[in-house]
Amino acid sequence: QVQLVESGGGLVQAGESLRLSCGASGIIFSIMNITWHRQAPGKQRQWVASSTSTGTTNYAESVKGRFTISRDNAKNTVYLQMNNLKPEDTGVYYCGAGRPSWWGQGTQVTVSS
Repeated sequence: QVQLVESGGGLVQAGESLRLSCGASGIIFSIMNITWHRQAPGKQRQWVASSTSTGTTNYAESVKGRFTISRDNAKNTVYLQMNNLKPEDTGVYYCGAGRPSWWGQGTQVTVSS
């Protein structure tokens, strides 16, 4: 059974930082593409960042230069370091594995101005 569990969300002020974690089980983590997405209230889920099995990373323009995705294959965990957070970064952050074929339950990030 595949499980993805996000953690690390919270309430911060604009300009502060958070680090999200996504722990995975039930998959061969090292060969999976892992992505972070977010969903703001009343909006569709949008892609934020990706980490491929070969180590390539990609970012949405809105977070480029502020967010960093990384992974620790030995721990089956992917991270999203979010710096200089803005109110528009507010939303539920989800990690996905594969296409994504699997999703975590999400973690809430709220950035106050």
